[in-house]
Amino acid sequence: MLTRKQLDLLDFINKRLQRDGVPPSFDEMKEALDLRSKSGIHRLITALEERGFIRRLPHRARAIEIVKLPEALEKGAAGRAGFEPRVIDGDRPSQVPARAMALDNAPALELPLLGKIAAGTPIEAITDGESHVAIPGSMVSGKGKHYALEVK
Repeated sequence: MLTRKQLDLLDFINKRLQRDGVPPSFDEMKEALDLRSKSGIHRLITALEERGFIRRLPHRARAIEIVKLPEALEKGAAGRAGFEPRVIDGDRPSQVPARAMALDNAPALELPLLGKIAAGTPIEAITDGESHVAIPGSMVSGKGKHYALEVK
Protein backbone atom coordinates (compact mmCIF):
# COMPACT_ATOMS: atom_id res chain seq x y z
CA MET A 1 0.00 0.00 0.00
CA LEU A 2 1.37 3.40 -0.99
CA THR A 3 0.65 6.79 0.50
CA ARG A 4 -0.92 9.45 -1.72
CA LYS A 5 2.43 11.29 -2.08
CA GLN A 6 4.27 8.06 -2.94
CA LEU A 7 1.65 7.25 -5.58
CA ASP A 8 1.82 10.79 -6.98
CA LEU A 9 5.61 10.63 -7.17
CA LEU A 10 5.59 7.22 -8.85
CA ASP A 11 3.02 8.47 -11.36
CA PHE A 12 5.12 11.58 -12.08
CA ILE A 13 8.30 9.53 -12.58
CA ASN A 14 6.45 7.09 -14.84
CA LYS A 15 4.99 9.87 -17.00
CA ARG A 16 8.36 11.60 -17.35
CA LEU A 17 10.02 8.31 -18.30
CA GLN A 18 7.33 7.71 -20.92
CA ARG A 19 7.59 11.26 -22.28
CA ASP A 20 11.35 11.97 -22.11
CA GLY A 21 12.95 8.56 -21.62
CA VAL A 22 14.82 10.00 -18.62
CA PRO A 23 13.68 10.17 -15.00
CA PRO A 24 13.11 13.65 -13.55
CA SER A 25 15.66 15.32 -11.28
CA PHE A 26 15.00 15.62 -7.55
CA ASP A 27 14.34 19.35 -8.05
CA GLU A 28 11.74 18.59 -10.72
CA MET A 29 10.10 16.01 -8.43
CA LYS A 30 10.08 18.52 -5.56
CA GLU A 31 8.36 21.12 -7.76
CA ALA A 32 5.83 18.62 -9.14
CA LEU A 33 4.78 17.47 -5.67
CA ASP A 34 4.91 21.01 -4.27
CA LEU A 35 7.36 20.09 -1.51
CA ARG A 36 9.62 22.59 0.22
CA SER A 37 12.81 20.52 0.31
CA LYS A 38 14.48 17.64 -1.48
CA SER A 39 14.67 15.65 1.77
CA GLY A 40 10.97 14.85 1.38
CA ILE A 41 11.69 13.48 -2.11
CA HIS A 42 14.56 11.40 -0.70
CA ARG A 43 12.19 9.84 1.85
CA LEU A 44 9.55 9.10 -0.79
CA ILE A 45 12.11 7.59 -3.18
CA THR A 46 13.54 5.42 -0.39
CA ALA A 47 10.04 4.21 0.54
CA LEU A 48 9.24 3.35 -3.10
CA GLU A 49 12.54 1.48 -3.38
CA GLU A 50 11.93 -0.45 -0.14
CA ARG A 51 8.48 -1.49 -1.39
CA GLY A 52 9.95 -2.74 -4.67
CA PHE A 53 8.33 -0.23 -7.03
CA ILE A 54 11.57 1.39 -8.19
CA ARG A 55 15.25 0.54 -8.34
CA ARG A 56 18.10 3.05 -8.08
CA LEU A 57 21.68 2.69 -9.23
CA PRO A 58 24.13 4.08 -6.69
CA HIS A 59 26.32 7.09 -7.52
CA ARG A 60 24.47 7.93 -10.75
CA ALA A 61 22.28 10.95 -11.36
CA ARG A 62 18.69 10.26 -12.43
CA ALA A 63 19.27 6.48 -12.36
CA ILE A 64 15.75 5.44 -11.40
CA GLU A 65 14.06 2.44 -12.95
CA ILE A 66 10.39 1.63 -12.40
CA VAL A 67 10.16 -2.07 -11.56
CA LYS A 68 6.39 -2.30 -11.17
CA LEU A 69 3.36 -0.07 -10.97
CA PRO A 70 0.56 -0.37 -8.42
CA GLU A 71 -2.86 -1.41 -9.70
CA ALA A 72 -4.18 2.14 -9.42
CA LEU A 73 -1.64 3.38 -11.96
CA GLU A 74 -1.82 0.29 -14.19
CA LYS A 75 -5.56 0.83 -14.66
CA GLY A 76 -4.91 4.44 -15.63
CA ALA A 77 -2.25 3.28 -18.09
CA ALA A 78 -4.52 0.77 -19.81
CA GLY A 79 -5.02 3.11 -22.77
CA ARG A 80 -1.30 3.03 -23.55
CA ALA A 81 0.50 0.24 -25.35
CA GLY A 82 1.33 -1.31 -21.97
CA PHE A 83 3.93 -0.83 -19.31
CA GLU A 84 7.50 -1.60 -20.25
CA PRO A 85 10.15 -0.93 -17.62
CA ARG A 86 13.20 0.96 -18.84
CA VAL A 87 16.19 -0.95 -17.56
CA ILE A 88 19.47 0.80 -16.90
CA ASP A 89 22.22 -1.81 -17.09
CA GLY A 90 24.79 -0.88 -14.48
CA ASP A 91 26.90 -4.02 -14.77
CA ARG A 92 28.16 -3.31 -18.29
CA PRO A 93 31.50 -1.48 -18.38
CA SER A 94 31.07 1.93 -19.94
CA GLN A 95 33.34 3.27 -22.64
CA VAL A 96 35.89 5.80 -21.47
CA PRO A 97 35.22 9.18 -23.14
CA ALA A 98 37.97 10.46 -25.44
CA ARG A 99 38.39 13.58 -23.27
CA ALA A 100 39.12 11.42 -20.21
CA MET A 101 41.66 9.40 -22.17
CA ALA A 102 43.33 12.64 -23.29
CA LEU A 103 43.63 13.71 -19.64
CA ASP A 104 45.37 10.44 -18.79
CA ASN A 105 47.93 10.98 -21.56
CA ALA A 106 48.53 14.70 -20.90
CA PRO A 107 51.85 15.60 -19.27
CA ALA A 108 51.58 16.56 -15.62
CA LEU A 109 52.54 20.01 -14.35
CA GLU A 110 53.94 20.84 -10.94
CA LEU A 111 52.20 23.85 -9.41
CA PRO A 112 53.40 25.48 -6.19
CA LEU A 113 50.95 24.95 -3.32
CA LEU A 114 50.86 28.44 -1.83
CA GLY A 115 48.65 27.87 1.18
CA LYS A 116 45.17 27.20 2.49
CA ILE A 117 41.91 29.06 2.09
CA ALA A 118 38.53 28.65 3.75
CA ALA A 119 35.64 27.32 1.71
CA GLY A 120 32.83 29.86 1.67
CA THR A 121 34.33 32.73 3.65
CA PRO A 122 37.16 34.54 1.88
CA ILE A 123 40.40 34.81 3.83
CA GLU A 124 43.90 35.81 2.82
CA ALA A 125 45.98 32.88 1.63
CA ILE A 126 49.22 32.43 3.54
CA THR A 127 52.12 31.74 1.21
CA ASP A 128 53.91 28.47 1.87
CA GLY A 129 55.85 28.05 -1.38
CA GLU A 130 57.52 24.86 -0.16
CA SER A 131 55.01 22.30 -1.42
CA HIS A 132 53.91 21.43 -4.96
CA VAL A 133 50.95 19.58 -6.40
CA ALA A 134 50.86 17.66 -9.71
CA ILE A 135 47.95 18.28 -12.09
CA PRO A 136 47.24 17.23 -15.68
CA GLY A 137 48.64 19.76 -18.13
CA SER A 138 45.30 19.98 -19.92
CA MET A 139 43.73 21.61 -16.84
CA VAL A 140 45.83 24.75 -17.30
CA SER A 141 45.12 26.94 -20.28
CA GLY A 142 47.20 29.82 -21.53
CA LYS A 143 50.53 31.07 -20.41
CA GLY A 144 51.33 32.79 -17.15
CA LYS A 145 51.98 32.04 -13.53
CA HIS A 146 49.75 29.38 -12.01
CA TYR A 147 49.48 28.20 -8.43
CA ALA A 148 47.28 25.99 -6.25
CA LEU A 149 45.49 26.62 -2.95
CA GLU A 150 44.20 23.97 -0.58
CA VAL A 151 40.54 24.53 0.27
CA LYS A 152 39.60 23.73 3.87
